[in-house]
Amino acid sequence: MFKRVGAVALSAGLLFTAGSSGVAAAPPEWAGPPDWAGQPGGPGNGNGNGNGDQKVENIIYMIPDGFNADYATNYRMYKGEEAVWDEHMKGMFTTYSADSSITDSAAAGTAMATGNKTNNGVIGLDPEGNELETILEASQDEGMASGLVATSTITHATPASFASHVEDRNNETAIAPQLLANEVDVLLGGGKNNFLPESEGGNQESDNLIEQAEDQNYEFVETRDALLDSEIDIEDGEKLLGLFAGDALAPEMHRAETEEPSLAEMTESAIGSLEEDEDGFFLMVEGSQIDWAGHANDAAWAMQDTAAFEAAVEEAIAFAEEDGETLVVVGGDHETGGMTVGTGENPDMSTNPSVLKNVTATGDHMASELNEDRSNINEVIETYTDFELSESEVQAIQEADNAAMAINTVISDRALIGWTSTNHTGVDIPVYAYGPEADEFSGYLDNTDLPKIMADALGVELGE
Repeated sequence: MFKRVGAVALSAGLLFTAGSSGVAAAPPEWAGPPDWAGQPGGPGNGNGNGNGDQKVENIIYMIPDGFNADYATNYRMYKGEEAVWDEHMKGMFTTYSADSSITDSAAAGTAMATGNKTNNGVIGLDPEGNELETILEASQDEGMASGLVATSTITHATPASFASHVEDRNNETAIAPQLLANEVDVLLGGGKNNFLPESEGGNQESDNLIEQAEDQNYEFVETRDALLDSEIDIEDGEKLLGLFAGDALAPEMHRAETEEPSLAEMTESAIGSLEEDEDGFFLMVEGSQIDWAGHANDAAWAMQDTAAFEAAVEEAIAFAEEDGETLVVVGGDHETGGMTVGTGENPDMSTNPSVLKNVTATGDHMASELNEDRSNINEVIETYTDFELSESEVQAIQEADNAAMAINTVISDRALIGWTSTNHTGVDIPVYAYGPEADEFSGYLDNTDLPKIMADALGVELGE
């Protein structure tokens, strides 16, 4: 089934809150280690969450772009209880690329898809330009169905890394036809413009890839309702292409204002289509915009897109629990923004990410509603948050070169979430796994180990 595509021309720790008496108060129950931590027979040691004798028929690979342990800790406090992945924690992995101690999403995606390091900016090729087989392609070789889901363009670095091979990740018009040439059965995300010709407002020089996809037996949908109504027969060779925006999908907190589906809905639809293949399936799902929130140091965006990603993970684990032969793996490709749990002098050693629940717009959106002299700062902030700004906060936004960043700083400070960067960092990333062979992800790993473990679990040859 595998269609080889030639390379395109080179183009927390826990914090204890001190009360007024100075005596450290106990953390809330959900903030401490769960009862099963370190206990024999806990998650990861049987109960359907380890090795056992079960066979792996399907893999759902879930990538929260930009997410690490600090995001996980802040999210747990934001939510007020454990996240669905917490009890499935297995190990940690390194993320460096072939040419840098700090990876970008292209090199990280390639490592997580192929088991090989490459240079930043490169997708599906080694540093010498040789094409690398991906875990998705290796699965297809064995007759398995395949799918890619993202809240970015479907041609963005992470999804592209599983079914395309280009020297430059920015060459999304070259990535789009490769996704179709590789016959990925389900493609759901943004990026419609990368499939349309310039004559129709798209980015392709002349090709209409949507028409080409329909000729290849893809059903094309572009709204949430159409996705939820879609039905394809994988066994009969039918495929599904969902492109719900010209560029990326809207951030989670603005998605309801659009006709775009949630990440959970796309995940559920993808699983529902792919599970009909009697040979099994491989599905990659990316929560793309956690990373973009990190770049913007936008704590509310980060937490709300993490919540949307968790809802998608819940769909995957619910399916795996019922199916019994599905391995779900969750791991970010790198950390973004240098998020910290606690910020500033913080003499009380407190945290407050739950205040972000009442933020209803990204910093970029709020900044876009400021008038020319920024005299309406209070009105805009009061519209999208429940904060009453101090004079110093208003002045900081008024005088900032970057109003969006200034707004995000104010909001992060209220949540006591810190940032050290507006780019990626090189810290290690946690990996979570549920299902047969989940324990194989235990310990200290490298990102290149993940697809190799998956290939072993499926019994497929990777890199042949």
